[in-house]
Amino acid sequence: MEPPAAPKRSARPQSVLFMCGQNVVRSVMAAALAKHLFGKSLYVGSAGVIAGDPDPFVTAVMEEIGLDVHRHRPQSVEDLEEYEGLSFDLAISLSPDAHHRALELTRTNALDVEYWPTSDPTGEGGNREQRLEAYRAVRDELEQRIRTRFRHP
Repeated sequence: MEPPAAPKRSARPQSVLFMCGQNVVRSVMAAALAKHLFGKSLYVGSAGVIAGDPDPFVTAVMEEIGLDVHRHRPQSVEDLEEYEGLSFDLAISLSPDAHHRALELTRTNALDVEYWPTSDPTGEGGNREQRLEAYRAVRDELEQRIRTRFRHP
């Protein structure tokens, strides 16, 4: 008698973890967008290599599209692992250091990893409006990628 076949992972995971260097800009935006767009059919989490400090520009650009992230508390991957566990089907890393950390997680967790290189708007100079434009560009790019990646077949 043959052993049962291992279950195949679907192209559309049931749970996703968005990871970044700090859990304050890109991963926060991505998680809020994914929850808003697919929250009934997709469990979403976010974490950073380190926790970081909340960024008011993120709150501002997310409020522009009707999403409230002001209650988000930055957490590291270790914080998440301690409080929730890391039972995600997919980790999407948004920065090089997060991608390295996500690949480390595959040694002890059965999860797939995708790398979505995403620019960091925190380094943008200029006046408030110019800086907000950089954050909006990241938000809009993430929304498009999330819609494409997680849409129903």
